[in-house]
Amino acid sequence: MDIRQLKAFIAVFEERSITAAAQRLCITQPTLSVTIRQLEEDLATTLFERLARGVAVTEDARLFYPQARQLVDQAAGLLRLFRQRHHCQPLSLGIEADLGVVQVSTLLNAARAAIPGLLLSVVDGCAGDARLAAEELRCEDELFLPLWEETFVLALPRAHPLASRSELAMTELHQQDWITCPQHASHQRLLAMHGEGSAGLMLAAHAGSLQLALRMVEAGYGVALLPPSLLEGNSSVVGRPLSGPGLSRRLGLCYAAQALEKPALRALHDYLQAGGQMAPRPHEG
Repeated sequence: MDIRQLKAFIAVFEERSITAAAQRLCITQPTLSVTIRQLEEDLATTLFERLARGVAVTEDARLFYPQARQLVDQAAGLLRLFRQRHHCQPLSLGIEADLGVVQVSTLLNAARAAIPGLLLSVVDGCAGDARLAAEELRCEDELFLPLWEETFVLALPRAHPLASRSELAMTELHQQDWITCPQHASHQRLLAMHGEGSAGLMLAAHAGSLQLALRMVEAGYGVALLPPSLLEGNSSVVGRPLSGPGLSRRLGLCYAAQALEKPALRALHDYLQAGGQMAPRPHEG
């Protein structure tokens, strides 16, 4: 028993006619009749009763039809699956830490829109054909396609006395309990903004990442200077801009020049470069 025989059986069962089924399958009636007889011999049963006009289906044929239909559909699905895999375009994207949900979602949506037949793999950190990261994490041998620029805001618990202010000055914040990220590139710039080095900060806690600093702000340990994209959708923390020069960062795609030889990455790069993406919304507290 093979798929060809199953398709022949299904056609005769649905058409109730050898003539109509043969036309549907684009084969001759004798060929179809031989195929049906071979199937009946394999199954050791009679599937159709030949009539003067058309055929009548037997009880065994009624039992066999849904199984045959399922097998043929599964075979067609396998063909589609492997044909799609043959024509798919694989791409691996790394996602660095301390990125906003909106930015990651925007990049993933852009990849789907830019690359027909995309087979996407998303991995953590410094891996993949390209990666979404802050510019300061770009390696020396990598190129950088900027996608967003954002200015850090002061992250405060919603119940903090300063949360009602629309803007704050750095000179007002010396007596605040600060959560800092000594390992992050923004740390030295934060100290410079205070003008007195670490002695000018009332340190309440250290965090190993900006995301962890946000969790500590939520828990009430103090305030922190954070990118507004990290605060998206957070109901317990508000972000307030600082007057005067502040911290900012650029986010974008880091990639090696030779990686653009990969068609999928080239398509995504060109799509993003042409403006085929939406900037994340500013955080509103």
